[in-house]
Amino acid sequence: MAFDRTSQIPTPKRVEQMFAMLFVLFEHGVGFALFEVTEFEEVGTFLPQVEQSVTDLSRFNKVVKLTSFVSFNTAVDALEAINALSEGIAPDTLIAFLENNFPKKKKSKNTLGVLDPKLAANIHETTGIQCVSTGVIPEITRGIRFHFHNLVKGLEAKTTAVAQLGLGHSYSRAKVKFNVHRVDNNIIHSIALVDQFDKDINKFSMRMREWYSYHFPELYKIVPDNYLYAKAVQFVGNRKELSEEKLEQLEEIVMDSAKAQAILDAARSSMGMDISPIDLENILKFTHRIIGLVGCRNSVSDYLKNNMSSVAPNLSALLGEQVGARLISHAGSLTNLAKYPASTVQILGAEKALFRALKTRSNTPKYGILFNSSFIGRASMPNKGRISRFLANKCSIASRIDCFAESNANIFGEKLKQQVEDRLKFFETGDLPPKNVDVMKDALTELAEFQKQINEKAEKKKKKKKKKKQQEEEPMDE
Repeated sequence: MAFDRTSQIPTPKRVEQMFAMLFVLFEHGVGFALFEVTEFEEVGTFLPQVEQSVTDLSRFNKVVKLTSFVSFNTAVDALEAINALSEGIAPDTLIAFLENNFPKKKKSKNTLGVLDPKLAANIHETTGIQCVSTGVIPEITRGIRFHFHNLVKGLEAKTTAVAQLGLGHSYSRAKVKFNVHRVDNNIIHSIALVDQFDKDINKFSMRMREWYSYHFPELYKIVPDNYLYAKAVQFVGNRKELSEEKLEQLEEIVMDSAKAQAILDAARSSMGMDISPIDLENILKFTHRIIGLVGCRNSVSDYLKNNMSSVAPNLSALLGEQVGARLISHAGSLTNLAKYPASTVQILGAEKALFRALKTRSNTPKYGILFNSSFIGRASMPNKGRISRFLANKCSIASRIDCFAESNANIFGEKLKQQVEDRLKFFETGDLPPKNVDVMKDALTELAEFQKQINEKAEKKKKKKKKKKQQEEEPMDE
């Protein structure tokens, strides 16, 4: 473009030669609109005046004029269009709209103003229309956005606001669903809730033991488990009321006849002091709350187990549900965990120890959250670091399979777990484990058979449903 050396502004004649007409594309929640800039020369020359006039409808009407407008047929079409536009890709509806409404005469000289540079480049590649995103285009687009419901006949400010709000909610939900990948956010909250339940139950159980031990101190040694102790306290209550008639019910609670008899004998010769009815009532209420917390903890744990089997089946088959969920929670999501290398997975949860070791130039930690795995505990002391490194490698593979594979089977997880078992055996006895290539080939074969069975079951179910539908329609035809 030729510039005047004195003002550095495009000369009107040169502009008129290069661009016969300037149009502006505007994308809205209700559809696409194409506006013609009626005073292009003045707009190009007096940009500060344009900035001042965008809020004044009477002045802005002299700058742009609506050429054409097309609305979305459904909310689904609007969501598909906005998803494509957010990636800088022109959807098919927009391409068809431009081909039908953009002036075909002097197409090479006409210019289309598009706010997004990526979208402008994509439109130019697809349709050949000359596009521009700089200069006055942002200010004109701002004015169109401000006065859109007045520029398009039949639209109201309330209608456009509702359309934008609904499309924004749909777009946000779609993005959130994509980001968390198989709703692993529920796993993060579940494992945090399980850990919190464990802390609260341990703290409350310790308080209950100290409180009830003033009355029946011998029960603490006979029933060490927190949950069984709480149920035993709730059943026994005042130890002086415990008799032979209640022995059978007590056996059902502690699940051991010898312990039940020991509780009965200890109650008869206990060195604890007497307890008032009010104190006993408060202890029993507190005990009831602890039992309820244990029940809630078990239900959340079952929910976590079911969720892990659907979101990360291979990782849970390799490590167990809780250790796998802690890895996902610490990484932030399953996708983040899949992106980590095995060396990072190995020390997840031991960041403080790692930085302290780097600062003091001492030995770095060998494991973090993976220490809770049974494999680390079973390994001998010289081999803990080696088995931790090997296990982290397998965890990285399992998390990537869970994140990016379409199948929901845990076949790879079981094979990887067997590989860790074989490596433990190799450290102890020296027996060589099978090669990784052979193990993965077997896993792929089993996965293909598993997928074939699922497809056959789905086909049978589909045929049964079709046959049932035909049988229901036959009497109606008669």
